[in-house]
Amino acid sequence: MSNLHPELFLRLYLSDTGMIGPGKAALLDGIAATGSITAAGRGLGMSYKRAWLLVEAMNAMFRDPLVDSVRGGAGGGGAALTDTGRRVLALYRQIEAASRDANADRIAALRDLLADGPGER
Repeated sequence: MSNLHPELFLRLYLSDTGMIGPGKAALLDGIAATGSITAAGRGLGMSYKRAWLLVEAMNAMFRDPLVDSVRGGAGGGGAALTDTGRRVLALYRQIEAASRDANADRIAALRDLLADGPGER
């Protein structure tokens, strides 16, 4: 799915209680790909409960929900990103990419200053 260990880790604090970062973005990517909150969470090594809590938090954070879900049953359940969910994910990915591009030279300069091996100074 998505890389949870990016070179540039970006967490956006959108309000006092609302934030989005690589984990929530990866969960949204996974839901879009699998059609399932459970499967998306499992793909990220997340418990069923944790995945659902994150979806509920994201749905409450924005004016409109990001994920529309149908609980399982005889017909099976499922989940999909809403138009707002797709827009939020796209905007986050654009901000992430622009930040990475804008800082590529600085990141490379920091890497050039690293010790050659583990524990060396």
